[in-house]
Amino acid sequence: MFGPLEFIMAGVLVGFCVGITGVGGGSLMTPILISLFRIEPHIAIGTDLLYAAISKFCGSLVHAKKLNIVWPIVLWLAVGSIPASFATHWVLEHYLSQSSSYKTVLTVVLGFMLTLTGLSIMFRSQIERFFLKFRGGQQAELTEDASVIKEQTRSKRPYIIIMGIVLGVFVTLSSVGAGAFGVMALILMFPNLPMIRIIGSDVVHAVLLTFVAGMGHMTSGNVDFHLLGWLLCGSIPAIVIGTLISSRLPEKIIRKILGITLFALGLNFMINPVKSKPASKPQAVMMIQSDAAAVHKSMNV
Repeated sequence: MFGPLEFIMAGVLVGFCVGITGVGGGSLMTPILISLFRIEPHIAIGTDLLYAAISKFCGSLVHAKKLNIVWPIVLWLAVGSIPASFATHWVLEHYLSQSSSYKTVLTVVLGFMLTLTGLSIMFRSQIERFFLKFRGGQQAELTEDASVIKEQTRSKRPYIIIMGIVLGVFVTLSSVGAGAFGVMALILMFPNLPMIRIIGSDVVHAVLLTFVAGMGHMTSGNVDFHLLGWLLCGSIPAIVIGTLISSRLPEKIIRKILGITLFALGLNFMINPVKSKPASKPQAVMMIQSDAAAVHKSMNV
């Protein structure tokens, strides 16, 4: 059996990765809970969603104070993601939660999102270069002009909402994607937006989405609050320490290792998903019941 010390150490590991690279919260925590601690997939996902909302909230306050948030982007992402999260949870609760394939669906979706996240981390520069060629090879000029950003947001509103819907569905199903996957999508949609503003906008949206999705899972009993408390005890100090020393560590190497790890975990979950055990009675109990039925029949005769 695992105790508080092991959960705190898991929080330290994940928090340290988040502090150094800015990604890895949900991407690392959920697979650790399922693979290492043998937590049921729905409990791991529900707990991790609230963990992500709380741990990212402090970061969102810092970004808000430094004016790093493009609020129209956050708003239109939320217009797509929040209803999508509610709809996904409703489907889970009313159709999948009683199904024998419930855990299989969750772990396959988790594996798919981990694989995508791992690829986006490993090949981020190559993906950006590909889309740069697609746009004609001209590097977009970074801009802080509020009117230009507002106009771009208005023209790309349908794409932002669609991106929000995609994130709402997959984050609710897997707890993965609000960070690295969301940042990559915003980089491709807004190449002239400074990176710090993309990260700030994504973090704030991630807080909203993971909180709503986590509350949905909580209403279904999919959150372990004792586990959540121990994870936060380890991760919050580690995030601060990782952020402070991030400039002294080889971030590119750590990102590559993180990407490869997530990719491998994702493939494993897709190839070997967690499956529900069939609800069959133990053989000994069945034999006792059959013997009792035989005795009752003979007494009636």
